[in-house]
Amino acid sequence: MGTNANQNSSGRHAVFAYGTLKHGFANHYFFRDARFLGKAKTVVRYSLYVDEYPLVYPGQPVSRIVGEVYQVDNALLSRLDMLEGHPRLYRREQIEVTLASGERLRAWIYFFPEPRGRLIPSGEFKPTTALGCE
Repeated sequence: MGTNANQNSSGRHAVFAYGTLKHGFANHYFFRDARFLGKAKTVVRYSLYVDEYPLVYPGQPVSRIVGEVYQVDNALLSRLDMLEGHPRLYRREQIEVTLASGERLRAWIYFFPEPRGRLIPSGEFKPTTALGCE
């Protein structure tokens, strides 16, 4: 396995963003001080749904989820937890992702505890997905 960029002694964490935290979406500003590590896919298959917001449900192996990985500090991870309602709404867990470069690392993802909304079989949330065009 590649470098464990999930957390090191300096309090840095790798976070996998698959929805509105990605570049070009409304909540991307949260990552303004974060380090972009690259585009990535989950190693394990999950299911991506879109309801009022995108969500990944871990209980159905449909597709590898497409997203972006950012390195964040402890303070930003806490702010992301508040945004995602962790642990009441979304649940933050560690998973393995593969960067576009081929490097594999562990990253935090926010899972939703149940399927809800419209399934996105491709596993990729895009602007057209949000509009119901996929």
